[in-house]
Amino acid sequence: MAKKILNVVDVAYRATLEEQDDPVLWLTHALKSSGADIAVLLRGAAVNYLVQAQDAAGLSFGGRAQTQPPQLSSEVSRLIEKGVAVHYLEEDVRERGIAPQELIAGALPLPRTQQAELLGAFDQVWKW
Repeated sequence: MAKKILNVVDVAYRATLEEQDDPVLWLTHALKSSGADIAVLLRGAAVNYLVQAQDAAGLSFGGRAQTQPPQLSSEVSRLIEKGVAVHYLEEDVRERGIAPQELIAGALPLPRTQQAELLGAFDQVWKW
């Protein structure tokens, strides 16, 4: 029987200077495409992935320009379209001053008090 997997993402913008996406989101896409029963919980700084208006075009460090900047809200939207449940901690969004209307459609708000219940619903929890 297939195991239910939850990817918990706390660290935001991991490897996005070198790559055009977050490796955890990429892995989640790949596993879902292979038939995995997988979901995501965004918390901490990673709730920023849900903000629609992000634009990293023009990002550069020193003389190095990022020619394919990350489009993380689009990546998360594609996960949702694939049938991946994407949860986020409501308090982490509020603490960052992000208004609900700024978020992509389809992400599932979760009060911090219900986080343990969500974690308990999965066979494996991978924290990133």
